[in-house]
Amino acid sequence: MPALRPGCFTKAVLRYTAPFLTQDPCPPGLAYAARAPSARFSPPMIRLLLVLPDAETEPEPLLRLLAQADAVAIGTTTCDMLVQQASMRVPEQLLACQPRSIAALRTALRGAWAGAPPHPVSLVSGPLAPSQHEELVEAGVHAWSLAATLDAPALRALLARAQARWRREAALRDTLARSLAHLDERKWVDRAKGLLMAARGIGEDAAFGLLRGAAMHANLRVGELSRSVVEAAQWAEAINRAGQLRMLSQRLARLAAQSLAGVDARRGRALRSESATRVQDNLAHLAALPLDELSKMALATVRTAWDSLDAALDARLSPAALVTIDGSAEALLGAAEALTDALETSGGRRALRIVNLCGRQRMRAQRLAKDALLASLLGGDEWRSRLAPTMDAFEASLLELERAPLSSPEIRGALSGARDEWLRLVRGVREADRAEGRADLVRASEVLAETFDRLTASYEHSLQVIMS
Repeated sequence: MPALRPGCFTKAVLRYTAPFLTQDPCPPGLAYAARAPSARFSPPMIRLLLVLPDAETEPEPLLRLLAQADAVAIGTTTCDMLVQQASMRVPEQLLACQPRSIAALRTALRGAWAGAPPHPVSLVSGPLAPSQHEELVEAGVHAWSLAATLDAPALRALLARAQARWRREAALRDTLARSLAHLDERKWVDRAKGLLMAARGIGEDAAFGLLRGAAMHANLRVGELSRSVVEAAQWAEAINRAGQLRMLSQRLARLAAQSLAGVDARRGRALRSESATRVQDNLAHLAALPLDELSKMALATVRTAWDSLDAALDARLSPAALVTIDGSAEALLGAAEALTDALETSGGRRALRIVNLCGRQRMRAQRLAKDALLASLLGGDEWRSRLAPTMDAFEASLLELERAPLSSPEIRGALSGARDEWLRLVRGVREADRAEGRADLVRASEVLAETFDRLTASYEHSLQVIMS
C-alpha cells in the first residue's frame, strides 16, 4: 500500500467531518461523536449499469427510485452495446429496464458471455410468458420483477436476489472448473506414466516418482509436467513419421531402378506396395495432429509431391520413366525434409534433434543405393555426383550418433551393427556395375533402413527425449 503524503489523512478527515463540526455551537469533539457514525455506517450504494430500450429514454423516475433503494446508475446503454459498456464501466450489477425485446437482451447476454455474465443481471419488465422464464435463466438473468409493482423495497430485494444467485452460480462454476481441471490433469498424468513405464520398463509407482521429481525440479505441477511429457512424445513420433517419408521417397525410386535392373523383382513388388501404404498412413497421422501454420503448409507440399510420385510409379517402367520417377522422388524428399525440420522447430525441444538425425540415416542409405543403381543403369553423371556427398553425410551423422550421450547398450549395439552394414553398402556402391554388387547394394540398404528404423524408434521412446 503506498504511503500517504504528509497531511493527506488530516485533510481527508476534515473534509468528511467539516459539515458536522460547523452545524451547531457544540464543542467540536462532541459534534464529531454525535454526527459521524450516521454517515460512517450508511448503506453503500450499488453501482448499476442501466440497460434501457433506447438512448433517448428519460430515466429520471427510475433514478429517483434507485436512490431510495440505495443504488446509483453509473451509466446507461442499450442491448446492442451492453457488453462493450459493461467492460468499460465495470459496474457491480446490470439492471435491464423494460427492454423492447427479451430476445435482444438474451442475445446480448449469450453472445459474449455464453449465459455466464461477469456481473449480476436483474430485469424489470412487463408480464412474461412461461417460456421466457426458462430463456432468461439460460441467458444468465439472475432475478426479475414486474415494473408495475416495483417500489424501493422491491427494487432493493430484486438487486439482493440477483447478487446472491450470481455469487452462488459463480461458486458452482468455479468448483466445476477446478474439478474438470483435476480430471484433465489426471488424464495427462496417466498417459505420461504409461509412456515412462514403456520407455523404462518400470512400474506405475516408479513412473509417478519420476514425474513428481521432475515437476519439483522444474517448479511445475505434476499435471503440467505430464502434459509436456505427452506432447514431447507426440512431437517425437511426428518427426519420426515425417522422417520416414524422406526414406520412403528414395526407397520407392530405388525399387523402380531395382526392378528395371532385374534384381529381386518379387521382393521389390512387395516392398513397393508396403512402402506406398506406409506413406499414406504417415500422411493421415500427420494430418490429424494440431500443427501450426508452417507445418500445415509443409504437409500440403508433401502431399502434392507424393501424388506426383505415385502417378509416376504407375507409368510403364523404362529408362525415361525412371528419370521422371527420380525427379518426383527428389521433390518428395525435399518437401519431407522441410516438414521434418518444421516439426522439430515447432516441438521446441532440443532433444528431438537426435530423432531427426537418426531418421535421416534411413533416407541416406536408400538414396545412396538408388543413385548407384541409376548411375549404373542410365550412365549419367548427375547420379554419380551425388554419391560422395551422401556417403560423407552418412559417415558424419553415424559418428555423431556414436558419440551422443543419449545412449544405451541396445543403441550402442545397433550402431555397431549399422557401421558393419554401412561398409557392405559402400562396397556395393563401388561394384554396382556387377550383378553381385547390385544385390549387395539392395540388401545392405534395406538392412540399414530397418536398423535405423529401430534406432529412431528407440530414440523416440527414450527417457531423455520423453522428459525433455
